[in-house]
Amino acid sequence: MQTISGYSKLSKEQKLEWLARQVSDEPQTFIDEMKSYWHADRAVQKLFDEFSENTLTNFYMPFGVAPNVLLNGELYAVPMVIEESSVVAAASQSAKFWQTRGGFKAEIISTKKIGQVHFLWEGDFLKLDVLFDDLKEKMLDNTALITKNMRQRGGGIVDIELVNMTHIEPHYYQFKATFETCDSMGANFINTCLEEFARTFKQWAAEQEGFNEKERNPMVIMSILSNYTPECLVKAWVECPVADLGNFDEMDAETFAFKFQKALMIAKNDVYRATTHNKGIFNGIDAVVLATGNDFRAVEACGHAYAARDGKYRSLTDCSVENGIFRFWITIPMALGTVGGLTNLHPIVRRSFEILGHPNAEQLMKIAAAIGLAQNFGAVKSLITSGIQKGHMKMHLMNILKHFEATEAETAAAVEHFKHHVVSFSAVRDLLDGYREAAEAKRNNDSDSTLV
Repeated sequence: MQTISGYSKLSKEQKLEWLARQVSDEPQTFIDEMKSYWHADRAVQKLFDEFSENTLTNFYMPFGVAPNVLLNGELYAVPMVIEESSVVAAASQSAKFWQTRGGFKAEIISTKKIGQVHFLWEGDFLKLDVLFDDLKEKMLDNTALITKNMRQRGGGIVDIELVNMTHIEPHYYQFKATFETCDSMGANFINTCLEEFARTFKQWAAEQEGFNEKERNPMVIMSILSNYTPECLVKAWVECPVADLGNFDEMDAETFAFKFQKALMIAKNDVYRATTHNKGIFNGIDAVVLATGNDFRAVEACGHAYAARDGKYRSLTDCSVENGIFRFWITIPMALGTVGGLTNLHPIVRRSFEILGHPNAEQLMKIAAAIGLAQNFGAVKSLITSGIQKGHMKMHLMNILKHFEATEAETAAAVEHFKHHVVSFSAVRDLLDGYREAAEAKRNNDSDSTLV
């Protein structure tokens, strides 16, 4: 690979041609394949190109729906974007299971988001603390134009705190601000406010007659929102009498509830299990977040931090079996938006919101939490009954068969065969080789017989 200067200034075609010459023995084939994923509508493709930088083509991901999601009495088909086998199927099966048992319930606990101005100040904390109310008022005044539209929608700056962090680092302090951003995720809004706070602080400090020279010159390290939003919480749950859970193959409802609760106990206390347990939850949540044009990296980072909020990484879901009632729930922080960013630009994201009935941010939080809970229920149910590999291996088998370009007849025969045998890449290859050798031998015999 050669170094290139000015790559970002090249046209998309030039970027693609340069890369093809660098990495491929057949550059034109490389170019043709990448171009085959361009959208036929040039205006739409231009839109996709401008979502990111150095865009060469579009990367396709499966877009599906989980139907029959009964949430707070309303039925949804929930869009999900994910490549992992069986995730949509598991969420759909769980949704159907709970649809006849009262469905999912969800509530918003709070919706506050957080941003911080991190700074160094070489002075007496009490001196700054005494004057902070005056500084805070100036910060609010100087952001009034920024927050005007948000305030008209019921949001804005909730509070600003001065936080002494000198126990961590000498002279280190924060302005910790809380925000309400209504139906937007609010990243740009929050960061703009924070940067104005920093400018106001520096100007204000420089004008304080009671400060010495060092105190008049604070050093702002950075102004940035936090993706950890423990006060932007949603809770979703399902519940029913244990007897209503029904039987699972040869397992009765009481045994299922007992094993399910013990599985959750393990995920609460063992970090190895908790990590995989929570990954499964985010299989569902991330798929909804992606389909609705939100930031799944921020949602995951926040969720994992919340899972470790007491110093030990734990399951995000809980289960209880009390007085004959099975209850399963999730409480999770999740900052989502339904306006701004990709939500208004991406054509498929717009369809996602249409499918969901144009929810607001709080409704979307509830939907995503319910799908995370559904996904987790399906995963734990499989683990304590038939085992996780039954569903995974079926999808794995189909992927291997596609790799070997199996015919419909070969696929049907392989599916039947592997009902009773362990699936592996080599086992599928050997089975197909056997089928194809036998078919070739039969064709040769038939050919020979016609010559007799």
